[in-house]
Amino acid sequence: MLYINTGMTIYIVAVTGILGAVMGSFINCMAWRIAHKESVLRGRSHCTACGHVLGPVDLVPIFSYLFLKGRCRYCKEKISMRYMLTELLMAVAFISVVLRYDVSFLSLRYLVLLCILLGLSLVDLECYEIPDGFILTGIAWWIATLFFVNAEQSIVEQLKQGLFGGICIGGGMLLLSLLFDKIMKKESLGGGDIKLFFMVGLYLGAGVSLLNLIMSCVIGILFAFGLKSKKIPFGPAISTATWISLLIGQNVVNWYIGLF
Repeated sequence: MLYINTGMTIYIVAVTGILGAVMGSFINCMAWRIAHKESVLRGRSHCTACGHVLGPVDLVPIFSYLFLKGRCRYCKEKISMRYMLTELLMAVAFISVVLRYDVSFLSLRYLVLLCILLGLSLVDLECYEIPDGFILTGIAWWIATLFFVNAEQSIVEQLKQGLFGGICIGGGMLLLSLLFDKIMKKESLGGGDIKLFFMVGLYLGAGVSLLNLIMSCVIGILFAFGLKSKKIPFGPAISTATWISLLIGQNVVNWYIGLF
C-alpha cells in the first residue's frame, strides 16, 4: 500500500489511472487489427466504419468518446461502447494493482501481464481464438522479470514454483480436456485456453492457480448467461479470474489453509 502521504498517493493513483486508460486504448486498437488481419506496426488509427484517419482529438482515452457522444466525428457512425469501457477497465485494473503491490517491479510485472490478458481477451471475444503470440509474450515476460521481482528467492526456486504452477494447471486441464473430448466426441476446451492456464500459472503458482481455475469456471458460466451464445470465449473469464487472483488470491489460499 502507499503510505507516503495523501498528496503523493493521489498523484500516483492519477498517473496510474491515466496510464491504464492509455494502454487500454492502445491494446483495443491492437486487438482489433489482429482480429481483422491488419498490421499492428504500420498505419495510423482510423474509423472502423469509414476508414478516416483519426486526429488527436479523437484519440483521448474515455474523454473522446464522451465528447463525441459515441459517434465518429467524420461519418457520424456509432462507435462501440467497448472502447470506452475497456479504457475505464484498464484504468481501474492498473490502479488496483499499484495499490496492492505499491510502486515496484512486482507491480510492473503484473501491469504488463494485464495488458497481455486484455489483448488476448478482446481477440478471443471477436474471433474465438487466442493467438499464440500473446501466450509466448506472457511466458517471455515472466522469465525476464524473474531477476527483479523477488530478492528473497533464488532464480531456480522461482522457476520451480512457477513451472510447477503452470504444469499442474495447464497439464491437468490438458488431460481433462483429452478425456472429455474422447467421451463427448467433440472439443471440450480450446488449445488456447489450456496454454493460457499454463501461462498464468507461471505467475500465480500452484495454490493460487487452483483457485484461479475455480473462479475462471464460475466467471465463464456467468459470461455464458450474459452472452446467451452457444459458443463462449473462455479467455476473458480466465483473464478476469487472474486479475482477481493477483489481488486477493494468496490471501484466500492462506485463509483456507489456516482452517486446517
